[in-house]
Amino acid sequence: MKQLKVLFLPHALIEPVWEEEVISAVSPHHNLKIIDYGASIEKQFSGVEAVLDIGGSMGTREMYDAAVNAKLWQILGTGLDHVDIDYMKTRRFAIANCPGQFSSVALAECAMMYILMLSRYYGQASSNFKSGELYKPTGMELTGKVLGIIGFGASGQDLARRASPFGIRIQAIDVREIEDEVLDELKPEFIGTPKDIDRVVTESDYLSVHLHLTPETRHIIDARRIGMMKPTACIINVARGALVDESAMCDSLLNNRLGGAGLDTFSHEPPDSSLPAYQLPNVITTPHIAGCTDGTARKRAGVAAENLNRVAQGLEPLYRVDR
Repeated sequence: MKQLKVLFLPHALIEPVWEEEVISAVSPHHNLKIIDYGASIEKQFSGVEAVLDIGGSMGTREMYDAAVNAKLWQILGTGLDHVDIDYMKTRRFAIANCPGQFSSVALAECAMMYILMLSRYYGQASSNFKSGELYKPTGMELTGKVLGIIGFGASGQDLARRASPFGIRIQAIDVREIEDEVLDELKPEFIGTPKDIDRVVTESDYLSVHLHLTPETRHIIDARRIGMMKPTACIINVARGALVDESAMCDSLLNNRLGGAGLDTFSHEPPDSSLPAYQLPNVITTPHIAGCTDGTARKRAGVAAENLNRVAQGLEPLYRVDR
């Protein structure tokens, strides 16, 4: 197999495990170099046959233009809402990402964590512990509660796998027909299409969104739908912040029209952590870490290595997003 000249674009804010996994998966088979963002872009891209881009946010138009010999631009991430994809498509290289199945376990585990924490009023419980107040608050058992999953792809299905053993009833929405074997395994009590979102929103005790952010899905959980939710219901978002009308959500939280929220993604990142809604004991926030696990890092590095090997053998890369 041919050894490719590969340039890796790491992210300064990402922990070392992501870089380590890429080096471990790729270096034994290809000539891997790590970019120096302070040095000449043109010189560093000279002769480069493939680029590995953490998250898809590190590439620039200068880099795309300089990658004249590249056959593959591999994004080590799933969503493309922050990627200059239209401009990239004007270049000669193929573009691939790492689809949702390579981070779905991490996202599902984080969403399940929020559900458990919210059901036991973790914020208030933590405060009571610090003040020495025992036996309060009284938590809510999950058996019989309804979990609405908007987007029943890889992470939505993995969340259902984790929620069902708690006795949680699953209702789900997706644009496509779900495979019979998945339905047989997960046994949702209701599976619908986007026209059924209002029904699921109204019946859910926990509403979790698992969609890509597109013009069609932006604010899919808008003020109207938030107003339809039970006043005890909680919103879970480990996907993209702008899937939810954050202003309407925060207003409902501050006025006791929602039971709580577990939020890992935000419309503007980093978010304004001083917002009043984020100080509420029934709001759990984390800094976009739902997908940040050792498993996701390892699996995405594996995708990159597999695609590099395919290109080196003259094969089509998997998971192309430029068509």
